[in-house]
Amino acid sequence: MTSLSCLILNCTLKSSPAESSSELLGSQVLAALLDHGVTGEMQRVVDHDVRFGVSTDEGDGDEWPVLREKVLAADILVLVTPIWLGQPSSVCKMVLERLDAELSETDDDGRMLTYDKVAGIGVVGNEDGAHHVTAELCQALSDVGFSLPANAVTYWVGEAMQGVDYKDKQPTPEKTVETTRTLALNASHLAGLLAKSPYPATS
Repeated sequence: MTSLSCLILNCTLKSSPAESSSELLGSQVLAALLDHGVTGEMQRVVDHDVRFGVSTDEGDGDEWPVLREKVLAADILVLVTPIWLGQPSSVCKMVLERLDAELSETDDDGRMLTYDKVAGIGVVGNEDGAHHVTAELCQALSDVGFSLPANAVTYWVGEAMQGVDYKDKQPTPEKTVETTRTLALNASHLAGLLAKSPYPATS
């Protein structure tokens, strides 16, 4: 059986060790993936000095190359973001902008280095917007070479204009538990298929 790995990029605005609903959801995705033999880790992006830009390395101490190395080493990438003003977090958008550089990074067969990698999405917020955020991330991740499985997203949103966060919900809402399990099942399945049968050369 092929050994698979996962990287969760937590796009919360909060630096460690502050509590984060995105951190909780990301840890639940990791646990669900482990049930299918996928090992991994989570990185909180704001804990790294990632610069704005659209290259693989913006220089001057930019720490995106450290995270990029982990992205390229993993079989599955999951972006977990909070919703702010109905949008993905600014940190998440910065990650997408840095991934834009992968459009021009190809192997000897003309394939992007992200081909054969699977992407998933986690969204949390106490306002509506999960479907909009998912649509933005699905489009962007597909554009830069990732494959998304069926039901590639898990999310939770609370009622509008109230202060209960996902991390405050005990127990975790069953519907979110179900979508997290489905994401893990389908992502690990697709990653296993791509590991055995990669996409063909494009040139």
